[in-house]
Amino acid sequence: MSPAPDRAPPAPAPATAPERAAATVDGDEVVRLVREATAIPSVTPNEGPFAEWVLDAMNAAGAFDDTGSAAFEPGRPNVWGSVGGSEGRSLLLAGHLDTVATQDWSQHWKGTERADPFGAHVIDGEIWGRGVADQKAGICAIVEAVSAVRRAGLRPAGNVSALFVCDEESGQPGSGVSAGIRAAVQGRSGPVPSADFAIYTEPTTSAIYTAQMGFLIADITLTGVSAYFGRPELGVDALRAGHSLLARLWECSEGLRKSVPSHELLGEAFLLVTSVSAGGNIAVPGRFDLSLIRKLLPGESLDDAAEQIRSIAVDAAEAHGVDCAVEFNAARDHPVGGTPDEIGAGHPGVRALADSIEAVTGEPARVDGAPYWSEKSFLADLGIPSVYFAPGDISNCHTPFERLGIDELVTATRTLAHFIAAWCETTDP
Repeated sequence: MSPAPDRAPPAPAPATAPERAAATVDGDEVVRLVREATAIPSVTPNEGPFAEWVLDAMNAAGAFDDTGSAAFEPGRPNVWGSVGGSEGRSLLLAGHLDTVATQDWSQHWKGTERADPFGAHVIDGEIWGRGVADQKAGICAIVEAVSAVRRAGLRPAGNVSALFVCDEESGQPGSGVSAGIRAAVQGRSGPVPSADFAIYTEPTTSAIYTAQMGFLIADITLTGVSAYFGRPELGVDALRAGHSLLARLWECSEGLRKSVPSHELLGEAFLLVTSVSAGGNIAVPGRFDLSLIRKLLPGESLDDAAEQIRSIAVDAAEAHGVDCAVEFNAARDHPVGGTPDEIGAGHPGVRALADSIEAVTGEPARVDGAPYWSEKSFLADLGIPSVYFAPGDISNCHTPFERLGIDELVTATRTLAHFIAAWCETTDP
């Protein structure tokens, strides 16, 4: 009897749909997209050319069933797209199109290879440029992740929508008040967002940020009476009143640290005086100006915080016989500021994203709190629970050192593709 032929080894088990989606991400393509995106200036409020590029990139990818854009102000469009069915859980992937200004970058790197803030140079495995992490990487990762799902031969059973908005960043006069996302949630610029879960791609060093602080900014003016220095009795010293106001505000901040329980992910509530000015031309100062920012934790009331600051300012003014004006000029999703927001680490979307991170990286996901405010609280008002997740480190954003590691970019994009396929489920069309 002849010996039995050697048996062929068993075929490897087919990869799961999320694994197929992650493996299909094209690292070179997402790097190309990020470098092209970074090269297009989009400083608030001049987002139009970049918004057009994003729409073109989405259409060129062929991964979305439909796309569109609509301006909420002349030259300032939001961009959106969607793909998938209605049989699975739905997902919103969102980001902002604008960046902060570039004067600091140009001054710091003048005469060097990095002098162009939009150069998108690759140096030691990192892409350098204004907005590369905040947040053009997140936008490009969304486009490539959705494209990878399609290239893997998969179709989401639940709807996947993308929304890219203008006007998130602050610092430019007359803009930076979340006008873009406000128009989106009010239905004035595209379809109103709707999803079971959302990821907003602010940079998180690829951790999951489930919580964000709230904030308000107050501008306080104390007005006395200026008088020649030789006749100070004819004046009312606004600077002296301002000194008293500063002391009361610092005392308030210390009180907040003691009276408001520290948050596990966000730390302490506090008040920070950010600028003061006063003085006269060899005269009794007739005016004192002060700006401050107040950090709020989930559960705190913006209305209560604003009233506390207003009361402190009025009391200090009355004690020194000066007039007082308090203005809150940073309205976002609230008339005086931005609302704190948090979802639990046990939310199914958070758990599923953590599973995707571990599947792609082999490491446990990190859950943390955002050391900033962004626009996920607008989504919370629509009943959409959301987190921040994207490559990049916020600590070097808004600085001349903004950069993005290519390895982190590719890994985060694979994670997004894996998560889309896992959360929304997929079918083979």
